Amino acid sequence: MKAVVIEQYGEKEELKEMNVPDPVPGEHQVVVKLKATSINPIDWKLRAGYLKQMMDWEFPIILGWDAAGVITEVGSAVTEWKIGDEVFARPETTRFGTYAEYTLVDDHLLAALPVSVTFQEAASIPLAGLTAWQALFDHGQLQAGEKVLIHAGAGGVGSLAIQLAKNAGAHVITTASEKNKEFATSLGADEVIDYKSTDFSEVLSDIDLVFDTMGDKIQTDSFKVLKPGTGRLISIVGEPDEKLKAQYDVTAKSIWLEPNGEQLQKLGLLMAEGKLKAIVGTEIPFSEKGLQEAHELSATHHAKGKIVITFE
Repeated sequence: MKAVVIEQYGEKEELKEMNVPDPVPGEHQVVVKLKATSINPIDWKLRAGYLKQMMDWEFPIILGWDAAGVITEVGSAVTEWKIGDEVFARPETTRFGTYAEYTLVDDHLLAALPVSVTFQEAASIPLAGLTAWQALFDHGQLQAGEKVLIHAGAGGVGSLAIQLAKNAGAHVITTASEKNKEFATSLGADEVIDYKSTDFSEVLSDIDLVFDTMGDKIQTDSFKVLKPGTGRLISIVGEPDEKLKAQYDVTAKSIWLEPNGEQLQKLGLLMAEGKLKAIVGTEIPFSEKGLQEAHELSATHHAKGKIVITFE
């Protein structure tokens, strides 16, 4: 099968198309013929070598951890899925990802593709949607009526987090550029702060939960707006400062996504009910050049919604 791989860490030019062996399913795995995948920051961070201590894998590495497609083969112990099923998934994080014509997925991580949802839309959801869900609810314990600040609301994770928080009955505040204000409002944001003209830490206070997707100074300043005693900060980009946690008397932690087929099926149901909209900002056909272009766009941090890679 065709795949786009890296054989060493480096710039986007390290992404190269080559033929690799077709995947063979284990007992509890299926083979999915991909119709679409999507780009996430972990992709280009790993390509550049930033995560090599955490994921010390042998080369070649096939990046990509969002899958939407059709099952073409099932393992001997798979009972709930069959050849021809249309599915989407966030596969386990291995060196055999989804920048390929076929990929392996453990059967418990699969979710059925809702009838009303396209493969491109479904591919945009797994990693970003599960990240938002787990940050807000599993770790952030967001409750109806609470105030949540979601940084970078126009991005892939932020755009889904706004919708999920609003569905849960929270008062949703987000940061975005002026040009994306209307977009963030359309997703359900109650307040949109233009990060270019306004310092959020000077205008907000008593926030119950901050979802930090940016890190560095944004994360540090976020401590200032949290409600003392019960405020929570959940980050997906860096471990919060212990001294600041104590100083502001709040809970703060960094999280790492856990693939979860059950939660993904819940996200699929929300999509089917029209309560969660997939935000596909850019579609690029699968190729060496296409993946390089997608990595470059993702690394700017200014892509609206998700960058989706489509297969024939």
